[in-house]
Amino acid sequence: MAIATVNPADGRTVEVFDPLDEAAVERRLARAQSAFESWRLTTFAQRAELMHRAADLLDQANEQVARTMTLEMGKPLAQARAEAAKCAKAMRWYADRAESLLADEHPAQQDVQDSGGASAYVRYRPLGPVLAVMPWNFPFWQVVRFAAPALMAGNVGLLKHASNVPRTALALEELFARAGFPQGCFQTLLVSSSQVEAVIRDERVVAVTLTGSEGAGRSVAAVAGDEIKKTVLELGGSDPFLVLPSADVPAAAERAVTARVQNNGQSCIAAKRFIVHTDVYEEFLAAFTERMRALTVGDPVEDGTEIGPLATEQGRTDLEVLVADAIGHGASVACGGARPDDPALADGWYYLPTVLTGVTPKMRIHREEAFGPVATVYRVADLDEAVAVANDSPFGLSSNVWTTDDADRERCVRDLRAGGVFFNGMTASHPAFPFGGVRRSGYGRELSGHGIREFCNITTVWSAN
Repeated sequence: MAIATVNPADGRTVEVFDPLDEAAVERRLARAQSAFESWRLTTFAQRAELMHRAADLLDQANEQVARTMTLEMGKPLAQARAEAAKCAKAMRWYADRAESLLADEHPAQQDVQDSGGASAYVRYRPLGPVLAVMPWNFPFWQVVRFAAPALMAGNVGLLKHASNVPRTALALEELFARAGFPQGCFQTLLVSSSQVEAVIRDERVVAVTLTGSEGAGRSVAAVAGDEIKKTVLELGGSDPFLVLPSADVPAAAERAVTARVQNNGQSCIAAKRFIVHTDVYEEFLAAFTERMRALTVGDPVEDGTEIGPLATEQGRTDLEVLVADAIGHGASVACGGARPDDPALADGWYYLPTVLTGVTPKMRIHREEAFGPVATVYRVADLDEAVAVANDSPFGLSSNVWTTDDADRERCVRDLRAGGVFFNGMTASHPAFPFGGVRRSGYGRELSGHGIREFCNITTVWSAN
């Protein structure tokens, strides 16, 4: 895949970038190692000052950054603006809290004495240059949620971004440079996928974090594992959205639309499988379908657009194949199921918001992630069946449950196989809470104190006297 900016709204190639050659990559790796040796010795206060400056610069450049994201991957401009603002918020969150999150930990004195020591504590120390392999769907947020904690912990970052968002990747490097981070602290590597293995195997790279597809995760983890290097993987998701009898059904249906189509439906934490108790199924399906059908599909830079194009032509093709397979095996289309017939959208990679019913395990979409505005709705008889359907997936990123029954809540927290359970709302990421999944959704955590500690050397310091 070429490293290029291609506008998904019209299929036009805007700019093509040459990948870095071996010598250029070597210069950046050497620069990262050199930067780490001095950056790791800076104080939290020094790092926080620069991170706050980066956040301020990002706020000032919000419109420019948002338009770059929308140009490269097609999200509605209002959502791109919100993404940039969220990044600035996360930068400030880590700038203000990193020191306390990484403060020395002191075990009980009784345990210290039992170990035969006079004193002991645990210190979190930075590891070194960390490679981030990042996706295009949230091209600023995915990177910042790695970079802010990594830099505040004293690490340095190397970014291999998705090949269809090179302008965004370069804008991220420029942002940290303009904020005053020393040269080499955060660098973008415009390289092809075939060049990633060599970077991972380089002895100066100490760890890798990846957000992306299951296939990409397997590939990166295999190489890193061969080199015995730490990895954090945030992979795909097919999150369930349970609607139980005590739910506020109109509110659930309204929130379900946003949960499914945010970012044009291209979100790993988007709700994709809507599992509805038979007592409220007809009411929910009618309201949900009506709202999905009413969404405005159009140019993502235009006011009022709610659904823009998919980011890549292949992504739309993949979605069409999943829907066709479901229909071929007996699923019904409540709305959508096709490209829009508006001639003004014919050159872009658009797909109508779609609701499928009658989905069964023999359909690919039952177990594969639909990365676009396509929802599957299931009717279940009781909570037991709802949990069973929710867990009948290889993924386990997050989950959503609508209920006011305390027993239902406890049952779902106990039994849903996911990295998060969100009640009467939709899954969202926030700097204060750990983010990540189980099973084929990956391992490790981003955000919160858990995220900043992922790339630290957790060091026991013990003294006999």
